[in-house]
Amino acid sequence: MSDRLWRKDAADHWKQRLSAMKQPAMDARRREVLGFCAAALATAAAPPVFATSSAGAMGLLASGQNHASFDFGGLKVIALRDGYVDMPPSRLRQGSGQAMDRLPDGLPLVDGQLRLSVNAFVIIDEQRAVLIDTGASNSWEPTMGRLPEALREAGIDSESITHVALTHTHTDHLNGLIAADGSQAFPQARQIFVPREEASAFSGRLSGLRDRLVPIDDGFAVSERITAVKAAGHSPGHTAYEVRSDAGRLLVWGDIVHVPFIQFERPEITWQFDGDQSRAREARMAILERVAQPDYLIAGAHLDFPGIGSVTRAEQGFSFKPLS
Repeated sequence: MSDRLWRKDAADHWKQRLSAMKQPAMDARRREVLGFCAAALATAAAPPVFATSSAGAMGLLASGQNHASFDFGGLKVIALRDGYVDMPPSRLRQGSGQAMDRLPDGLPLVDGQLRLSVNAFVIIDEQRAVLIDTGASNSWEPTMGRLPEALREAGIDSESITHVALTHTHTDHLNGLIAADGSQAFPQARQIFVPREEASAFSGRLSGLRDRLVPIDDGFAVSERITAVKAAGHSPGHTAYEVRSDAGRLLVWGDIVHVPFIQFERPEITWQFDGDQSRAREARMAILERVAQPDYLIAGAHLDFPGIGSVTRAEQGFSFKPLS
């Protein structure tokens, strides 16, 4: 064999050896890259998870200007924005019942007014869709009454609402039962749950709904997953609704807190429109104590939209942590 042929054979031999040595490493690297890509795709396909340090998790399914839909342990929870209402800070009341002498530093104001979000919530469990509170329709400020728009944005037909549960019967929670054109907003709702103490509110244009009215008391089972929790004070029968799922519990309330900036930290502060200032204060303290524990979320009608988060005990009072 010539020297040139020998060098060629040797080169070919070592090329084959090097190729064989590199192949396992290349296969391992290829598997690593493919595994990374698969994990990235799985992460992108999964809904974002909104969690808090002391509560169960909610997975965001969809959102828009007036709605946010979440998966909550097999249930679907949809926050709906009916709008907002501006109120003067003088509505806040100190322990004596008088207007506050000095507003807290940093209190968010819009043109000198407190801006209160007005929210409603739908809980969907298999074939049951329970709407908790209904907004104001066209009965109050023009900044409210967006619930029908929010439902459409969320892909919910108003005729698919099977039940309505009211926290109380003030304008911004009750009057959305009647649409702006005077028709019934939820014609297929089989039952309308209302605190027993406030059932008399169904008069006038609401009288046509009396045949579906179900007066309820503390502990009433709206469904297997939803139970009434009495929290009277703001109104005679003010009621929250506890929702239980595989992910934990969610308490949906109406007017336990009007101004989250201050009433979590200082729950003794009340609201001018609390029917019974002392009872409203006691109810707020009791409810905040109830929910300040792991795997417990809250949803509030006047918390900044979407109005869902968790409560923890703080050095002074409590702290609210919105979903983030």
